[in-house]
Amino acid sequence: MSRLNVYKKEGEVPKISKTTAPQVEDVGMMIGRYGQLDAYTVGFEDFRSDADATPLFKGLPDDRCQSPHWGYVVSGRVTFRYADRNEVYEGGDAYYAPPGHVPVVEAGTEIVEFSPTEEYRRTMAVVTENLAALQSS
Repeated sequence: MSRLNVYKKEGEVPKISKTTAPQVEDVGMMIGRYGQLDAYTVGFEDFRSDADATPLFKGLPDDRCQSPHWGYVVSGRVTFRYADRNEVYEGGDAYYAPPGHVPVVEAGTEIVEFSPTEEYRRTMAVVTENLAALQSS
């Protein structure tokens, strides 16, 4: 398995922050800032309004997110809906969300999330298509 080179200079510790994340995506209800650390995507997400991601995962197995995530809720509240339960996390909580969830996020929520890049990219390809279809209708 090859490692992604995330070092800027020899001996420098790899890092990323909300202000240095190179990819910024504004989808109206949420602004996300993303970058890479080794084989993980780090996301800093701020939600402007309530967000139920159910329609975005249509077409994935069980119509649910297929990427695991490790995260921290800086403020607000996020609920992960699974087929058999809901898990709620609030400001100050760290979490692990295995594949098979749908996130529901309250306005004003800020999270930092770590996701394996390959699984995340495959899932986000479907989410991007679904988001485009929703925005064009």
